[in-house]
Amino acid sequence: MTSSKSKLAANKKAESPDALLYSRSHDYPFLIQRWRAIAKSVGLRMRPFAKSGGYPVYYLESLSPQPNVPSIYLSGGIHGDEPASTEALLAWVANNSDLVQSLRILIFPCLNPWGLVHNKRCDEDNFDLNRGYRQKHPPVVKAQLDLLGRTRFNLAINLHEDYDGQGVYLYEPLRKKPHWGERIIEAMSTAIPVDPRKSIDGNKAKAGVIRRRITEDMMTDWPEAIALHLGYAKRTFTLETASEFGIEARVAAHVAGISAAIRLIE
Repeated sequence: MTSSKSKLAANKKAESPDALLYSRSHDYPFLIQRWRAIAKSVGLRMRPFAKSGGYPVYYLESLSPQPNVPSIYLSGGIHGDEPASTEALLAWVANNSDLVQSLRILIFPCLNPWGLVHNKRCDEDNFDLNRGYRQKHPPVVKAQLDLLGRTRFNLAINLHEDYDGQGVYLYEPLRKKPHWGERIIEAMSTAIPVDPRKSIDGNKAKAGVIRRRITEDMMTDWPEAIALHLGYAKRTFTLETASEFGIEARVAAHVAGISAAIRLIE
């Protein structure tokens, strides 16, 4: 018979923060609480820049970056029903403190807190924030772009998930060679297989890579990635994981993709 003391120890283990971490992936205050702790340990400044749905929206940036180091833009949680994106950003920073301190980094840990809390793609006004970057609306998008100013990043990565996805895939706007998409998707595939589809959302895909030329008039409403590609970043990637896989695997795939992309910076 198991003693009451043993049962208590087992219960404590089951209720440990690690065991409950992803069961609270839609708990925005808990996410911000963890970011505050991580920010202090890795030397990132954390500040609110807007409000959305009654929640403060934050960014994190390097406190004292060295001159002439690569500049990195990372974002997640623009769709609130894609929680692996927000968890992956936190996990990558927590596991790469030395690297974080050697780079110039700007992170938007969750652009749609209301959506995250309510497990909704859109914000409280039923607007898809990822279609608001051409007209600079709603206010959170305008505030974000105002914050960027004229910054030019070496690399920008947006994290997403796809309920129709059959594996991992990515978008890489066509720009200069060598392309990086194949090496990034290879790293992501260590956690989740590559999406085998040859057409994804109407785009030609090859081994999980969607590579296309981006022009200003190709879409009426720009997503974040197009705005970044046209005005703010030398290289931009949108990483997608399939939502039907477990969140641990989705987080691991995103973390692997971020790490692979940063390793490729010249």
